[in-house]
Amino acid sequence: MPVFTAKAGHEATLQEALLGLQSASRKDAGCLEYTVFSDDQRADTFILFEGWASHQDLKAHNEEDHVKDFVDGVQSLLAVPFSVSPITPLV
Repeated sequence: MPVFTAKAGHEATLQEALLGLQSASRKDAGCLEYTVFSDDQRADTFILFEGWASHQDLKAHNEEDHVKDFVDGVQSLLAVPFSVSPITPLV
């Protein structure tokens, strides 16, 4: 679950980039869920909730050009490097 914090004044640009990533990533093999959320308490923060059919599908997704281009392209928009928290549902 990646979390992105925009630099002041770059919130709309980061949001647009995240929505583009969302659109492209939903077409990737094994994608079960890929949704960007805004943080209701922090207008500069966005959270990406993603689910994959397998770890291999996630790994392949992370090697896609649209993901690499996004990561490279948004660095200048971020207040801090984005963080990723892998999560697993409790059963």
